[in-house]
Amino acid sequence: MIIDTHVHFYDTTRPGGVPWPPEDNALLYRPVLPHHFVERTEKMGVAGTVVVEASQLVEDNQWILDLAADNPCIVGFVGRLDPQTEDFEKNLDRFSANPLYRGIRLGLQRGSLEDQDALMPQLQKLADRDLQLDLMTNSKQLPINAVIAEQIPSLRIVIDHVAHVEVTGEAPDPEWVQGIQTIAKYSNVYCKVSGMVERAAQQPAPDDPAYYVPTLDVLWHAFGEDRLVYGSNWLVCERAAPYETVLNIVTHYIENKGPEAMEKFFWKNSKAAYKWIER
Repeated sequence: MIIDTHVHFYDTTRPGGVPWPPEDNALLYRPVLPHHFVERTEKMGVAGTVVVEASQLVEDNQWILDLAADNPCIVGFVGRLDPQTEDFEKNLDRFSANPLYRGIRLGLQRGSLEDQDALMPQLQKLADRDLQLDLMTNSKQLPINAVIAEQIPSLRIVIDHVAHVEVTGEAPDPEWVQGIQTIAKYSNVYCKVSGMVERAAQQPAPDDPAYYVPTLDVLWHAFGEDRLVYGSNWLVCERAAPYETVLNIVTHYIENKGPEAMEKFFWKNSKAAYKWIER
C-alpha cells in the first residue's frame, strides 16, 4: 500500500478563482481534483493521499475538508493558518474538529530565530491538539528549525521537499547535510522525500535512480527507516518528471532496504507522523 503525503487539489473554475497556481502556468492552471489523482495513480498502488494546502485563504481549509467528505482517497489534510493572527486558535479548533485535519504547513525559510521564538506558544497549541507541523525550509534554516523540535518535543514535525537541496547526482551541499543531521537528532522530526525531481540540476529531471542516491543516502543515514515518508508533490512534480519516475526513484532505493522498510516508508511512517484516518 502507498499513501502519498503531498498532493495539492484546487479548482481553477470555481467562482473567484484560486490564489495559486498562476494563470500563465500551462501545466498547473486547470482543475486538479481527487478523481484526477485517483485516475493518475491507482494503477501504481497508491491507496490514498494527505492533501497539503495550496492557498492562504482561511476558508480554503474548509473547501478541502468539504472535498474530502465525498472523496475517501483523502486520508488527511495539512491546512494553512497564520499563527500570528488573533483568530488562529479559534480557526484551529474549528477545522481540527474534523479528524481529517491533521495540522498546518508553515514556510520559515525567511524567518529568524527571534521570529520563530515568537511562534512557539502558537506551535505548542498544535501539539496540545495532537496536530503536526509541515515545514517548508532550507539548509540555512534547518538548525534554527531544530529549536522547535527541541522546545516542543511533543510536536510532530515533517520537513517538506527534503529541505529544498539542489540534487546534482553528486554529494549534496555540505551545509544542507549538516542541517539535516542536526534536525534529525530529534525523534519528533520526520522528512518527506518529495520535491527531488523539481530540485534536480538537470531538467527535465533524470529518470535514473542512481542520480538521486547521494541525496537519499544522507537522508537514510540521518532519519533511518522510521522517519522518512513518501510524497510526490503532484501535480507540481510533473513539471520536472512524470509521476511514474517520481515513484520509481524512491522505490528503487527503498526496496533495497527490505520489505519492512518499504512498508514503513510508503505508509507506516506517515501514519505515525500525521495520524491520518483510515477510510
